[in-house]
Amino acid sequence: MATQPSRRSFLRSSGMLSLSSLMGTGALMAASDDAKASIEWAEHFQKNYRLMTQDEKNEARLRLEKRHAAEYGKKVSVDITEAQPGVLMGYALNIRKCIGCRRCVKACVEENNQSRGDKPGERIEWIQVLRMERGEFTGEKMNQGYPEGLGIQVGGNAYSPSGVQMEGQHYYEPKAVPEKEATYMPIACMQCEKPPCVKVCPVRTTYREADGPVVIDYNWCIGCKMCMNACPYWARRFNLTTPVLPKEAMNPVTHYLGNRPRMRGVVEKCHWCLQRTRHGRYPACVEVCPVGARKFGNLLDPESEVSKVLARKNVFRLKAELNTFPKFFYFYD
Repeated sequence: MATQPSRRSFLRSSGMLSLSSLMGTGALMAASDDAKASIEWAEHFQKNYRLMTQDEKNEARLRLEKRHAAEYGKKVSVDITEAQPGVLMGYALNIRKCIGCRRCVKACVEENNQSRGDKPGERIEWIQVLRMERGEFTGEKMNQGYPEGLGIQVGGNAYSPSGVQMEGQHYYEPKAVPEKEATYMPIACMQCEKPPCVKVCPVRTTYREADGPVVIDYNWCIGCKMCMNACPYWARRFNLTTPVLPKEAMNPVTHYLGNRPRMRGVVEKCHWCLQRTRHGRYPACVEVCPVGARKFGNLLDPESEVSKVLARKNVFRLKAELNTFPKFFYFYD
């Protein structure tokens, strides 16, 4: 008597058939004359970058260089330089010097191939510069709160800037900077030593590199946005649409874990310009700052700029109470 197949055996055989079909299709596509289709298919089957062998990393690099060169009409390099031993990157920003010009924002966009469209979801900026008004508590407003004259529920000084308002404006269009009654506070990825974004990623596509920066393997990102929800610094951006990156504006000097062009449906963030910093250069935002408010260097080198700032200045870390241990420090003279 014929044995009836169980549901489990049916699913097992179906799964093996599907896997065999995919492998067969992959082999056919790899031998195809359609270079773009072949390259994109190969990307679907590559490992998570941090688990690749050196040969596999080289293969992935060559695939990307070929695809991006064809897409943007220029020679594109995809760097795969690893973290250097004895280096732990750190960043420091003088909030008293910052004039709110946002040149850092523009330089970051241009250097790191961020989307720059005009439609909703097409504009991506990794750096935010918050504009905050200065103010003070005044005796004249003591009894102007609500209810009038009692000063119990809402004090009169609540309706005007008092100290510095952390709610700050993300976008502002002044005629000139710095504005008389404004303080500016740039915010970007803090490159935490204990990053909550890494902890929640279900596919381990985001992780901390040995030299400090938290990176993303874009090919493995599933767009779940859990890392965005976990980040307390609003540092991650999601490609809701296909990124708008004009061919003439595309920066061809890229890093696999850094500024290579992204895809729709993936998360991206600051990585301290790995294509620069792993070759002894400053991040673009540091290089372009007109007042020298930004400092960058090796935290393990006591003679580096950032180490000297930590040793000699009044330093604080944003939201230190969360125990994320940022390597992005704020200081003032």
